[in-house]
Amino acid sequence: MKRLWVFFGGIVGILSLLFVGTTVLTKESGATSSSDPNTLIIYNWGEYIDPDLIKKFEDESGYSVIYNTFDSNEAMETKVKQGGTRYDLIFPSESIIPKMIEEGLLLPLDHSKLTGTKDLSTFLMDQSFDPDNRYSIPYFWGTIGIMVNTEDIDPTLIKGWSDLWNPAFKNDLLMVDGARETLGLALQVLGDSQNEKDPNKIAAAVEKLNDLRPNVKAVLTDEIKTLMINHDAAIGIGYSGDAAYVMAENPAVEYVVPNDGGAIWTDNFAIPKTVGNKTGAYAFINFMLRPDNAAQNAEYVGYATPSETAKQMLPRELTEDKAFYPDSSAMDLMEHYAYLGKETVEYYNDFFLEWKLGL
Repeated sequence: MKRLWVFFGGIVGILSLLFVGTTVLTKESGATSSSDPNTLIIYNWGEYIDPDLIKKFEDESGYSVIYNTFDSNEAMETKVKQGGTRYDLIFPSESIIPKMIEEGLLLPLDHSKLTGTKDLSTFLMDQSFDPDNRYSIPYFWGTIGIMVNTEDIDPTLIKGWSDLWNPAFKNDLLMVDGARETLGLALQVLGDSQNEKDPNKIAAAVEKLNDLRPNVKAVLTDEIKTLMINHDAAIGIGYSGDAAYVMAENPAVEYVVPNDGGAIWTDNFAIPKTVGNKTGAYAFINFMLRPDNAAQNAEYVGYATPSETAKQMLPRELTEDKAFYPDSSAMDLMEHYAYLGKETVEYYNDFFLEWKLGL
């Protein structure tokens, strides 16, 4: 709970915040010279790093960091493809990496320049989207599941995706505004893969989603967190890190990893073709892979760390929570998101849009 400031203290605080805000906006705008060899330009998801770690890296390395943010893999990919802006390090999700490799947007990593990769969880390494981690290294990982407000819903009634179709949950459900996530859960309920490419099976998943319409309150993105925190919704689909944030603000919310499917996803370090400071990019990756820094970052952001040593440094109540660090039996039911190709992605997007418009 934030304290109320006295008038004079508030004025001083506001002036300080304005000064700091100006500094942050300058850094995020890329206002310094992109040709400066002592500058490292990072392109990451919003609110996805502990700012203290950027300052710590700057102090230790001597580099000045420009930190830009994106809100979707597609937006990031487009900026890199355009090539007019220098980025030294980016953080793509696994589903977009094969496409970016195919388009020549990522550079192969020199593993001899990386430290700490042997400490990374083996189940996250050498995946089909990037064999031998030639182009990427895990940054964070997590799951997608179901947030349940236990003051409104008995959590024992929701164990998996299929339970969302319960008529008792009419107008209770917030769906995430994502074709892969939404169609993926319906596909898994039908016993198919969330990476299904068969148009007939994708169409069948949409029909299954049509049966869910009476229970859907809204289809949203970040607003799901706010509504769950404020007790304005009983059930919300979301990523594990978002759920951690919601639960910290609203202890009545529980996060359920579905027992009939689910997804393991990773966001990853990668060096794009636009790199101008490759040495600095490797320095930052190695800095963030250090267990102490990885643990600090995971505790700040709320997503699971891929570093096994960092995991041991985190509070036990966090790492022993199987909603956020599922055991192997739960992960056996989950799938990594795969890149499905342009044609199939268009199928997903078209079917999903049709479903949303029918709500």
